[in-house]
Amino acid sequence: MNRASEVKNLTPKKEDYLKIIFELGGTQKKVTNKQISLSLNVAAGSVTEMVSKLVKDGLAEHTPYAGISLTHEGIQVAEELVRRHRLWETFLVSALGYKLQDVHTDAEVLEHITSQNLMDHLEVFLGHPTHCPHGGVIPDKSGNYQEDSHQVLADAQDGQEVIVDRFIDNHDLLLYLDDIELQLGDKLLILGHAPFEGPVKIKVARTGQETSVSFKAAHYIFVK
Repeated sequence: MNRASEVKNLTPKKEDYLKIIFELGGTQKKVTNKQISLSLNVAAGSVTEMVSKLVKDGLAEHTPYAGISLTHEGIQVAEELVRRHRLWETFLVSALGYKLQDVHTDAEVLEHITSQNLMDHLEVFLGHPTHCPHGGVIPDKSGNYQEDSHQVLADAQDGQEVIVDRFIDNHDLLLYLDDIELQLGDKLLILGHAPFEGPVKIKVARTGQETSVSFKAAHYIFVK
């Protein structure tokens, strides 16, 4: 039995929060309610309510005015959830030819009906991948993985050169990035941040083109 299935009252919504807190860096630092709200596209009040539930379950710790981080147990559960979800995403893209923006929903279904034995065999079949198609880490069976970058494009400084490291697993975001032709591994020059939560203007080295990334999307794109 996997660790996630042993936790009582672990609803799909709680799982979504654990996965996004993990993705935002909540294993090592405090993640703000605003970051979670932006990433899940939910109201701030909903985040506050769910954070309270995670704290009560012993899966997270919350410090007023600082943010939320995962407890040791919360990290273990999140790692298992992320591993299952991202292995299935990798399989759907690499073996079945899914488009990146279309894998999330089916991977979400598959991760909940898969035995630990099948997950282990799937990992071997895929060649022990370390990252999923949108750049996120895949913990191995023992919970080992290289920590992701947690700097978002929105926080990059004007004049700085960065490399696109990963994207939040969000359908609308992936469609948007496809439209503006932004890819993993792209080297970007930050040209400027428009005021009042305006877009971030960038130059993409691969194409030589200048483009703008919306304020919201710039919080979904991680760079290094």
